[in-house]
Amino acid sequence: MYNRFMRIIVMFDLPTATTEDKREYLHFRTGLIKLGFDMLQYSVYSRITRNNDDARKYINKVKAILPPVGSVRVLQVTEKQYAGMIIMLGDKTPTENLLTTEDLIEL
Repeated sequence: MYNRFMRIIVMFDLPTATTEDKREYLHFRTGLIKLGFDMLQYSVYSRITRNNDDARKYINKVKAILPPVGSVRVLQVTEKQYAGMIIMLGDKTPTENLLTTEDLIEL
């Protein structure tokens, strides 16, 4: 049932050397949070979407808030693939523990 759900993973490395760099970094990070992304690790954010079309919509929204410099990558995976992630050290984040595949409802 949850095969239609997708995860978008945004990974970024942005400069923070100047005040302007820091402002751009905070604008991007805050934008991701406003779009419903949760932090997995520093500079790695994830968001669940209902399907591929929904994922594309959010990828376009991320494009709209890109900073002028730095490195930003987006990875789109199915929820099943995401659930198969191996955590080699550490634990799931608190937000990952809030939602399991059994909690997902097809809309």
